Parts: sequence; structure tokens; C-alpha cells
Amino acid sequence: MKKNILVIDDSALMRRLLSDIINSDDRFVVEDVATNGLEALNFLVKDYGKYDAVIMDINMPKMNGHELLEQLQKHRIKAKVIVVSTVAKEGAIETIRALELGAFDFVTKPCSFIDAKSESFSEKILLSLTVATNTVNKALITKNTSIVNINTNTTKENLITRNEITLKKKFVKSVANASTKKIVALACSTGGPKALQSVVPYLPANLDAPVLIVQHMPEGFTNSLATRLNEISKINVKEAEHGEIIKKGWVYIAKGGYQMRVKKLSSSEYQLLVTLEAPRNGLKPCADIMYESLLDTDYDEITCVILTGMGGDGTKGIKQLEEKKNIYVIAQDEPTCTVYGMPKVVKEAGLVDEVQPLTKVQEAITKNVGVR
Repeated sequence: MKKNILVIDDSALMRRLLSDIINSDDRFVVEDVATNGLEALNFLVKDYGKYDAVIMDINMPKMNGHELLEQLQKHRIKAKVIVVSTVAKEGAIETIRALELGAFDFVTKPCSFIDAKSESFSEKILLSLTVATNTVNKALITKNTSIVNINTNTTKENLITRNEITLKKKFVKSVANASTKKIVALACSTGGPKALQSVVPYLPANLDAPVLIVQHMPEGFTNSLATRLNEISKINVKEAEHGEIIKKGWVYIAKGGYQMRVKKLSSSEYQLLVTLEAPRNGLKPCADIMYESLLDTDYDEITCVILTGMGGDGTKGIKQLEEKKNIYVIAQDEPTCTVYGMPKVVKEAGLVDEVQPLTKVQEAITKNVGVR
């Protein structure tokens, strides 16, 4: 059975283009179109169960995307909303706000109609719909995307039993002293921007370690994400910059479109390398690259955190760290994940020490790292 999609955009051209893209895939069909948020709200209030996913612009007359998302929360309507947004500064800020309000994911809107008709844009739309409608077993696989099938025939009971057996318990707590070198390295993807709001703002300002974050996002969006998190957090948050010295009590978010690594300068100083280079598995930033860079450091304790996200980015890098370093791995649990992909893969690899619901992740990090 085809998945029903609601398209919301005030541009007739974009409605036609999006409809053509969606209807070109035999798994989806555009059930209805709306020219603004108010019209869409009427559709959703009348029969929101009719739609498996919603494609939405933000800037629209009568009721914009933000207002629509607020109304959906007010009416307790659970809809998988995918925002199609521009990469401009204003568009990035608006997208972060939409994700805060419950949007499932976003796709960057091309700057021109010619780009909008490109294969790349079509692939991104269909991929987001694939994940949102839980049809990953028939996922569109492209050279720019790495997907792990998160739909298996394994029963939940068997999965829990197997994972409990493989949970590792190798982490050795260092004797607490001023010279103990610690770092937290966190990775997330789909659902990550909203998830980070349940973690980062609750970290103490005097956390006894720096925090590195790889959130899969295009260039232009991560700075807005960092700025927003910094506004609501006790700890300092910023987008990572090339060459800067890493400091305890700071959170560094990898720059979208770039790779981020840690480089040892001396026994007490480390710097960030933020480089423009090819993606790995279609990802830049890529969490595996961040984790692998920690192999050449002498941190006494490395706390790895994996939150919601599609695919398995981070598992390979953590596996390499586990073989040579003193690490502790925290994974978000399935019920609180927007997409239970990345935490599932790292857990099934037997690398996880602790599984926590999203609201307990910051507590687990702070307890493990300590404060100054």
C-alpha cells in the first residue's frame, strides 16, 4: 500500500515539483496539497491519520510553518513533518526552530528551479520520506547516503537478551586529579537537533571535559544550531573552528560540510582540525572520522555518546577506540529515538556500556565525567 503524503507550499511551482518527485516513487502518493499552514491544519485536524508524512515550507501566508507546528502540538496531532528550507542564514535559523517544534527532518531547498529539478534534490526528498514513513527496508540507496536497515525480523525480547550479553564493562575510572584528561564525543543524525536540546542545556558549566558533537547537517545550519544551544545552555556552545584549542566546559559542534578531528599539540593541549574534504559514506561531518582521530591522543578517559539517527555512523570509529583506549559508551534507548538506527547499530556491535532514555543522557555524561 502506498504511503499518503500531504504537500504544503505557497508556490504552485514547488507544489507541482514536489508532487512529481513524490509520485515518481511507487511507494508514495501525494494525497492532498495545501497552499498555506491554515489550509493544511484543516486537513490534519479533519483526518490526520490519513497522512503518513507531511512535506512543508516554512514561509507561507495566513499561517507559516512554525505556527502550524505549534497548532499541531496544541491539538496533539502527531505528524511526521519534513521541512523544505533554504540554506540562507534566515532559513537555517527558521529550520532549527522548526526542529525544536517537532519537525521530523529537513531537506535543503535549492536556490534555483534548475537545481530543484536535479536528481540530488529528488533523492533527498525520497530518502527523508523513506525514513519518516518507516519504509527503510526498501530504501533509496545513493552514492551520497549510507543507510542501515532499521526494520528487522528480530523480536524485541531476543534483541534485548542478545545485547545484554554483549554489553562491555571494560571502562576503568581514572583517579580523579587535575591532570586527568577526559573528553566527551557525541554523534547524532535524524532527530538530533531536537535531542541535543534535552542534553546540552543540562550539562553543567564546570563539566570536567570538553564535548565534541557531530550532527549530520549541511554547511550553514550548524552555526545556527550552536548559537541556539548556547543561548539556552549553562555550558558554552559554539561551532568548531579550525586550529582552536579545546577547553573543558565547552561544547564544539562540527561544522556542516566539513570534517572535524582532534590533534594533540602537547601533553596538555589539543586542537581541532576542521577541514574541507571528501565525505565518508556520504557524510561530512562524519562521526567515524572524529572518533578515529582520538586514537592519536592520550586522553585518559573517552566518553562516547550515540543519539538518534539513521545509519550506523560512529560504530566503526568507536570499535577502533575500544581496542586501544579507555572508553565508555552511552547510547540513547529505542523508545526516545526519532530514528533508532545509530544507537541500535553500536549496541548490536557489543560496544555499549549504558543505555539511557534521552532525558537521562546528560545525567549519565555528567556522572561519568564529573565536574571541576
